[in-house]
Amino acid sequence: MGSSMFSILILVLLFAVMYFLMIRPQKKREKETKEMRASIAVGDEIVTIGGLCCKVVKTKEESIVVQVGPDKVKMEFMRWAVSKVVKQGSGHVTKASVEDYDEVADAEKQEARKAKPKRMKKAAVVEEAEEAVPAEAEKEPKDIAEEAAKAAEEAVEAAEDIAEDVAEKAEE
Repeated sequence: MGSSMFSILILVLLFAVMYFLMIRPQKKREKETKEMRASIAVGDEIVTIGGLCCKVVKTKEESIVVQVGPDKVKMEFMRWAVSKVVKQGSGHVTKASVEDYDEVADAEKQEARKAKPKRMKKAAVVEEAEEAVPAEAEKEPKDIAEEAAKAAEEAVEAAEDIAEDVAEKAEE
């Protein structure tokens, strides 16, 4: 009876040692990793599990959109694909106001404009003019006419630039 109690005590002791040396530290690492992935914000520089170094542009509930390389190619990854956060960006804000959100939105629009090729920038100008039409109903007719003339000039310039690009490609 004494030898069976001794063998059971050894098994319990062995399990306790394995728990404190293997299982508990692994659970702790998993918890830290989960918290790190949940705290990813816009502007963070991350490394994916595939070794891709990139910058977070947009966060969603289960995924993130990142920019890669000098061409600023955007790709979407699941949060679980993030290996580590290399550098935390300006997206970590403890308390934000409406003005902060407006500033971030304006900065994102400027970033989007810079990242687009020439033709897409001109198309974006035309799209912005089309989006502004509902707001035009509240303005004076004189202001509307001035803005319409300005938008028309921009559209003509865009068309001329596109025509030049097509002519250059035709010559090549």
